[in-house]
Amino acid sequence: MFYLPLKPTTPFTFLNSKTLTPPNCCKSQPQTERGVSFDAGDTFFRHESSTARDLAVLSAAIYKKSHNELRVLDAMCGCGIRSLRYLAESGADFVLANDANPDCGGVIAGNLERADAEKKRWVVKHLEANRLLTECYLERDFFDFIDVDSFGSESSYLRAAMSAVKLDGLLYVTSTDGYSSGGHRPQQTLAAYGAYVKHMPYSNELGLRMLIGGALREASVLGYHVVPLFSYYSYHGPVFRAMLQVRRGKFPIKRDYSFISYCIQCGNSRGFSWDELGQMRCSCNDIPGSLVVSGPLWTGPLHKASFLTEMLELAGKWGWTDDRTGKHIETLLKVMIDESDPVLPFGYIRVDEIASRAKVNSPPLISLLATLHKEGYAATRSHIALNAIKTNCPMVECVRLVKEFHSMSADEKSHGLIEA
Repeated sequence: MFYLPLKPTTPFTFLNSKTLTPPNCCKSQPQTERGVSFDAGDTFFRHESSTARDLAVLSAAIYKKSHNELRVLDAMCGCGIRSLRYLAESGADFVLANDANPDCGGVIAGNLERADAEKKRWVVKHLEANRLLTECYLERDFFDFIDVDSFGSESSYLRAAMSAVKLDGLLYVTSTDGYSSGGHRPQQTLAAYGAYVKHMPYSNELGLRMLIGGALREASVLGYHVVPLFSYYSYHGPVFRAMLQVRRGKFPIKRDYSFISYCIQCGNSRGFSWDELGQMRCSCNDIPGSLVVSGPLWTGPLHKASFLTEMLELAGKWGWTDDRTGKHIETLLKVMIDESDPVLPFGYIRVDEIASRAKVNSPPLISLLATLHKEGYAATRSHIALNAIKTNCPMVECVRLVKEFHSMSADEKSHGLIEA
């Protein structure tokens, strides 16, 4: 039986005393991430992506614990740091590390030898990602965990990845097209993800819902559906990532896959089902052009709280929540767990927008959350935007509460915080 170690092992040492060096065409750039040493060489590498890698490693380790096996396909591996960490920390039985650039081969192999110098648990390939995924499907070589770290809004790999992952396996998908998710290229998002996306104040959350919705559409074609275990936005890039579990059976199209509206006049958002197409309007007015609509998009939960709780517990066992960088992952996972509350609707509200509509200075975010909780509303921080909240409180009520808070004395504000 497999037992998950309480803490990942420290970087592996070589069986001989010689240091592995990349080819002459690549200069050596030694790096360390979570105690795992590797060489970035001349490959594209971002330190800022370490959090996304942390989340992936935790997810893969949890899968290994529950299924007692873990075969990983890293379709666009770069220098191979993610592949190395799947071997060293997640306990992967086998990793296929692929990068279309053959010049990266020496760097990738050198890094993976740090985890397995005998080369029994990994192999390096240099194929275009779609070709590799399709070949795996045709050869019936299915993987438990497929990681596709792509750039732009390139979504052509989604169907091939769905075909190559095992049922109930995990698929880690990516988009870096913040320009399209911001509503600036609706024709592009329509072609890539089947969603016509227009500008809304919470465009970065739309980027995640666009990505998940596109994956759901592709899964449906194959007779499958996907369940988001977590969704993660990072400002650098920007990068939109979603960890999806692929399951058998088509998803009911009327549930959690519909249209999102935002009213410029009152600031409220609302979901519209397919049956309501042609009947979209906001209850506040009938002013033409006040309602902005995007879709179809994923409108269900962005995260699964039980899975995130397992990730948080494992991060604690591994000692990842003890240091400064660990506090970041702990805080992130806790906010994501709060965001998983099924009562919370899609979208987030920036505190500055509420204050602007109320024509007062922005209140402290913690004070606004305390006020909303005291009024009986669900409310939490957003992991996507620092100065924003997710709440089921309508915008008009948020404005009223902020006005009342602004008119309170300092003692009343302090007393309100204590009571909350």
